[in-house]
Amino acid sequence: MRISELLARDKITVSCEIFPPKKDGAFGRIFEVVDQINQLNVDFISVTYGAGGSTSKKTVEVASYIQNKHCKPALAHLTCCDSSKEEIQHRLEELKANGIENILALRGDRPENYSGGGSYTYAIDLIRDIKVQGDFCIGAACYPEGHVECEHKEDDIGFLKAKVDAGCDFLTTQMFFDNNIYYNFLYRVLAAGIHVPVIPGIMPVINSKQIKRSCELSGTALPPRFKAIADKFSDVPEAMQQAGIAYATEQIIDLVANGVKYFHIYTMNRPETAAKIMENLSCILR
Repeated sequence: MRISELLARDKITVSCEIFPPKKDGAFGRIFEVVDQINQLNVDFISVTYGAGGSTSKKTVEVASYIQNKHCKPALAHLTCCDSSKEEIQHRLEELKANGIENILALRGDRPENYSGGGSYTYAIDLIRDIKVQGDFCIGAACYPEGHVECEHKEDDIGFLKAKVDAGCDFLTTQMFFDNNIYYNFLYRVLAAGIHVPVIPGIMPVINSKQIKRSCELSGTALPPRFKAIADKFSDVPEAMQQAGIAYATEQIIDLVANGVKYFHIYTMNRPETAAKIMENLSCILR
């Protein structure tokens, strides 16, 4: 089933993200993670894709497992920054052959010692090729606080509009910790003529040091309320986990109360975290 069809329903749509391990020895664990997330009755599961295609085969294998074992739509990530046209065409053919029809098209993080030379500069180039080469439902990333490499937010919105015009069917946001940032972003994209669904990405924080580093790299701001929680509980892992789950739950409750009908949980391969959030929301989602 296409993600765009799921998002068009008049009901709340929940999705989770997982990432295949880079080391083959840890690969078996990911199927256990998928099985546990599937038990949460989420609507689809997205599978990330390592820089430079480092987990490309695993991405396809895990996405196929999600669809064949659990009959649930899988969203396969696809990055392009150091790929040739031929490599992307091969990957698209591989996805088609495995019955995967949903792709999250990303430029991707540039690998270390990246010197350029690939066929793709931006995600929009990949979106155009996907649109030409297959009947896929295409998603893209968006940045409510602006892309870290883009100086002006207006330019960032313009690039986003170009992605949608090129064939993007829906958007998923980078993590954010203040819902007002997301609401303001929705007004700005609507004003720019962007009318595809914008799925808010929610990151349950259970390790404050790790998230601070991630926010520095992505340009995501930490509001004072969140900083106070992190400062208070960061040295007590169990307390930080409980507080992080509560914070993410409150974000989702506020989103649903304000009419948002979909959200995406960045699980970091921790199904137990997603399970606690879903339990907190059991009556709300029902």
